[in-house]
Amino acid sequence: PVWLAPVQVRVMNITENQAEYIKNIEGILLEKDIRADADLRSEKIGYKIREAQVQKIPYMLVAGDREVKNGEVSVRDRKLGDIGTMKIDDFVKLVEDKINTKAID
Repeated sequence: PVWLAPVQVRVMNITENQAEYIKNIEGILLEKDIRADADLRSEKIGYKIREAQVQKIPYMLVAGDREVKNGEVSVRDRKLGDIGTMKIDDFVKLVEDKINTKAID
């Protein structure tokens, strides 16, 4: 479950162009007491996602040029897959609700 996971969210960039945006997103999550880390390596995004799934990280946030331009992130749930794009504030609310209710999804 999200509330129990050592790393609750992994934030990933597609290219180095989004590195600064990813660091900002990671900072926002950490400020909200959401355990997050950033994967800024220059690996293919599919590899990064697969690695996060193997590590059982509940949520993965991916940002490419389109997400940066729109101020959003693409959200992937470890079990449900791609949830779609959303504003970071909406994602924070989603995760905080799951943490506070100790949801077992």
